[in-house]
Amino acid sequence: MKLLLAAIVLVFLVEANAQWYKFPGQAVRGSHDMYRAYRDMRKANWKNSDKYFHARGNYDAAQRGPGGRWAAKVISDAREWAQQKTGRGASDSAADQAANRWGRNGGNPNVYRPRGLPRRY
Repeated sequence: MKLLLAAIVLVFLVEANAQWYKFPGQAVRGSHDMYRAYRDMRKANWKNSDKYFHARGNYDAAQRGPGGRWAAKVISDAREWAQQKTGRGASDSAADQAANRWGRNGGNPNVYRPRGLPRRY
């Protein structure tokens, strides 16, 4: 009887938190999206493209679901924290965080796209 009751409670918990088990996979794929945006930014080496790649990485990661959105926030916050600690300006960090939030909240990353950036990015 206790086993049956435990099984029923487990089913209700799983249904109440539908698809909670997908969170880790979404986080991993979201982390990869963030890395891909960073890699593309380094490869493009395009003037004034930093904000675009911030927004794009966060947008792509957030599209994965709650896990991807979480990964994007953690990675973005850690990156900006590290840059501030190494002496990079707070105003640049604030602008980067605005682009991060824009992308994470579903905003079109192309708002930050610099003129002339190749289409493959």
